[in-house]
Amino acid sequence: MKARFASRAPLVSLSLTPVAGAAAFAGIAGIAGIAGIAGIAGIAGIVALASLGSGCANSSNTSGFSAEDDSGSADPGADGGGGGGGPGFGEGGVQQDAAPGDLPAIVWGHSDTVLFKLDPNTKAVSTVGTFTGCTKVVDLAVDKKGVMFVTTQDGLYSVDTSTVTCTLIKKDTYPNSLSFVPEGTVDATDETLVGYVDDVYVRIDRGTGAISNIGTLKGPSGVISSGDIVSVKGGTTYLTVKGGTACAKSDCLVEVDPATGKMVHDWGTIGYSKVFGLAFWAGTVYGFDNTGNLFEVTFSGTKTMTTKLSIPNAPANLVFWGAGSSTAAPVGPK
Repeated sequence: MKARFASRAPLVSLSLTPVAGAAAFAGIAGIAGIAGIAGIAGIAGIVALASLGSGCANSSNTSGFSAEDDSGSADPGADGGGGGGGPGFGEGGVQQDAAPGDLPAIVWGHSDTVLFKLDPNTKAVSTVGTFTGCTKVVDLAVDKKGVMFVTTQDGLYSVDTSTVTCTLIKKDTYPNSLSFVPEGTVDATDETLVGYVDDVYVRIDRGTGAISNIGTLKGPSGVISSGDIVSVKGGTTYLTVKGGTACAKSDCLVEVDPATGKMVHDWGTIGYSKVFGLAFWAGTVYGFDNTGNLFEVTFSGTKTMTTKLSIPNAPANLVFWGAGSSTAAPVGPK
């Protein structure tokens, strides 16, 4: 699992309670060649990225912040602020509890203190505001109705995206790779909040904050969660990983089974390290890394195409600590 504090060391280990009926996983299965990754919406700046076992092409697009704002954090370990919300560029947040079909096209990203959004149709990036009531935000997850939850250095919170106000659910240590997975995977009738602690797949009760063990990644030896997980109903669940032989120099992108957490396919190296944020919209995966890079990854058969997104007028010292998108995001292009 990734750490987003100054040391970038793994977070404190969680005490995990087995879920009734959850499979116990043992051993690590080798998986051949990891190639490609899921990335973020097109913006100028072509970048050739390495991929293992698959061809990788490049393209470019252009977008940027609608206005300048010093929203980045030069030191992710520095204390953030509660604040009263940053400059409101663009449309702001989405309505809470919206019907899945009514959700606007938004991919979310964030630093440790500031929430951003990307329009996957226009590729415009804007600042939503500064988190109020929580700080050192390490990841976010969005359910099918657009309701947002975040984990921080010390707890689990819900977030009103229209005001960027956090409400505490529980003080504890939580995974910093976070996503909802659709109903019919972990739970037969409801979406489930999940994450990885290194290679251990866990579920989090969104109401109480209780953490339970589901299974393990079962990837190549030494491979663990690097940064983030994203899942969409009717589509694929992706995870960024690091370590082992293939993913030692840059993060890799893999597919996992959202019901068990087991790796089922690897796409290879991304070409970026510390990819702490993943999101998905209409067949494209978006990646956010700790140095402020945004990129998108698209798929064609066994091949991936990765495009770096240039961000004109980006805030000074921009970093990304996480990202996310709704499980109701469209699976393919409209």
